[in-house]
Amino acid sequence: MNAPRLAAVLWDMDGTLVDTEPYWMAAETPLIESFGGTWSHEQALSLVGLGLEDSARILQETGVRMSTDAIVDHLTDEVMRQLAVTGVPFRPGARELLADLRAAGVKTALVTMSMRRMARTVVDLIDFEAFDVVIAGDDATRPKPFPDPYLQACDALGVEPASTVAIEDSPNGLRSALASGASVIGVPLMVSLTGVGAHAVWETLEGRTAADVSAFHAAHRSTLHGTRAVEEATR
Repeated sequence: MNAPRLAAVLWDMDGTLVDTEPYWMAAETPLIESFGGTWSHEQALSLVGLGLEDSARILQETGVRMSTDAIVDHLTDEVMRQLAVTGVPFRPGARELLADLRAAGVKTALVTMSMRRMARTVVDLIDFEAFDVVIAGDDATRPKPFPDPYLQACDALGVEPASTVAIEDSPNGLRSALASGASVIGVPLMVSLTGVGAHAVWETLEGRTAADVSAFHAAHRSTLHGTRAVEEATR
């Protein structure tokens, strides 16, 4: 059996497509301090890639006396306010790669743990038709690191996970994408991806093209199929 060809690329948003993680941190700290708590940079890093409801529960443990939904809404509003001022802070090469994938006819999905209203704000600020599908935190049956968001994106696109590449910047996001069966590229930003299991780590997306993503997918799937063929032949 031949390895499946690339059909779609699935993008994480915060930290992968756009460098919004500092915005989230800037929203968390004053909220916690308003309830008399403290919040370190290391603690903030531990939330990178988590579902917002999980993050909200951690903030409650620091003393934030608000409901989970109220915390999520507050943080989302604050980040959206910053986006309205600054525009979309694309990571280097991300917009160009996304545009090249679209020009090449590759389907794309945004798979984010941010709320849909924030994801739509980011997508609407992109100056071309960027995504076929958006799966947001309030769409997911279970959040990252469960595979559900990526599986839902594949289902909505009508593709098999094996024919997709996922791009992620966080350990939790990588675990979600890996568990879905996608071929996974890690693009580190604020936290190390060492030992998480990404099939490839690209230090930056700058200069990367649709052809690079397709070549990565083909090489990874060919290796995977070759390994399986050897295993079957030696049974």
